[in-house]
Amino acid sequence: MTVARIARILATLAALAAPGIARASFLSGEALDTAANVLAWVVIVLVPVIGIAVFLIIHVLPEKIAEKRHHPQKDSIKVLCILSLFFGGMLWPFAWLWAYTRPVGFRSVYGTEKHEDYYFEEGEKAREGKLSAADIDHLRHELRTMEAKGALTPALRKLADDLDAIAAAPPTLAQPAPPKPTTAPAGGGA
Repeated sequence: MTVARIARILATLAALAAPGIARASFLSGEALDTAANVLAWVVIVLVPVIGIAVFLIIHVLPEKIAEKRHHPQKDSIKVLCILSLFFGGMLWPFAWLWAYTRPVGFRSVYGTEKHEDYYFEEGEKAREGKLSAADIDHLRHELRTMEAKGALTPALRKLADDLDAIAAAPPTLAQPAPPKPTTAPAGGGA
């Protein structure tokens, strides 16, 4: 090795070992303090609030799914979601699974797989004329099956009677709107 080469290596090592100016942030002074204060308030206040809101939204998902699917045990799923909040989310997976499954023996015992709110919603649609005759017949059949099993509440019995009356009534045809008068353009045209 030559002396010149050793000198270059030593110079390189000295340059690398020499202290340089290090910047940890693009901010300095008062701006750095202000940014740190803002960041601290965000972490202390906003992150927990957002975390709690997301936790609560996720915990009511099984309840919303059960309502949307007209699960016959949606009230029990709602109670399990509330209990899950008190047990730190340990019961939440069971509520989620329960919301997506149908109870096996429920139809054989009660004659339906839907919560009674479903029948009231469909009955309201039938009263408004938004259901076809086939849908009304299907709904009537389901209610009669429930009645045969002895699972028809008085409110559902009244709904079944109302549906029977709707099905027995002759269909009413909507009167067509009278034609609008047309006006001739002014000026007589050529």
